[in-house]
Amino acid sequence: MNQLRSHPRLVRKLRDALGVQLCVALDDTDVVEIMLNPDKKLFIERLSHGIALAGEMSSAAAEMVIGAVAHALQSEIDSDRPIISGELPIGGHRFEGLLPPVVAKPAFTIRRRASHLIPLDDYVLSGVMTEHQASTIRSAISSRLNIIISGGAGSGKTTLANAVINEIVKFAPQDRLVILEDTAEIQCAADNAVLLHTSDTIDMARLLKSTMRLRPDRIVVGEVRDSAALTLLKAWNTGHPGGLATIHSNTAMSALRRLEQLTAEASQQPMQEVIGETVDLVVSIERTPRGRRVRDVIRVERFASGHYEIDSDQFTEEQEACHVA
Repeated sequence: MNQLRSHPRLVRKLRDALGVQLCVALDDTDVVEIMLNPDKKLFIERLSHGIALAGEMSSAAAEMVIGAVAHALQSEIDSDRPIISGELPIGGHRFEGLLPPVVAKPAFTIRRRASHLIPLDDYVLSGVMTEHQASTIRSAISSRLNIIISGGAGSGKTTLANAVINEIVKFAPQDRLVILEDTAEIQCAADNAVLLHTSDTIDMARLLKSTMRLRPDRIVVGEVRDSAALTLLKAWNTGHPGGLATIHSNTAMSALRRLEQLTAEASQQPMQEVIGETVDLVVSIERTPRGRRVRDVIRVERFASGHYEIDSDQFTEEQEACHVA
């Protein structure tokens, strides 16, 4: 990721390109994502109303936005380099822009960075999770268990991760947290925290190796998405318990299978025993037509005899259907 320019002129240029409607949306704490499709249709997702059509933007205006972002990121975008990714100098929101030939017409997506923390208690009050699920998460935190939060795109993984980190800070304010991300989305109020970000030349695996020399009490990874998963599991398993990470997966059990795929990228083996030994709790959140909800919470005991042994108190219909012991 290129270092952002913060010169006021560049910020003004970007705001002018975005226009009043999108700048207002980026200032709206209810907004989750802004999406412009190649057919010029603009959609905005809000926590309270879901995704709705918000008008249109011309291809010329969209190209101006993408160009302004590339300029602010000290990068270039053209037909030979038609994709730009990075954090906006306005609010640190995550931007993904595309030009032809990878799309028919210019398109972009802005994932708005969460500006306020949703406490775990509010998840219970709003019905997103049960009191028992919240209690299980808090117990895992106090027992220094390693927690994986899984979910699909837009399910609220990072927002839930922020709530869990808030609980960690409340329970163990003396702990030193080292947080690793590709883009800045994690919120952490710990007095003793180090936030690391990948770059064009430093990947997650390299950051994790450096993390081991930073004297962490707990290691947090914004999203596990490649072979660095194995490095993370080894870090958790060698004197740094109580960590947290998110992973793109629709259910708790599929999160374990996803970890197998990612660790196999590094070891050519699914590393099921390591996963079963290191991952303690998997929390799965999903987006439904009626809003977000925690789908299941499972406690992983170990991997033995060809399957993961799951705490029977945390069974869900999916695990029972898979004959998990």
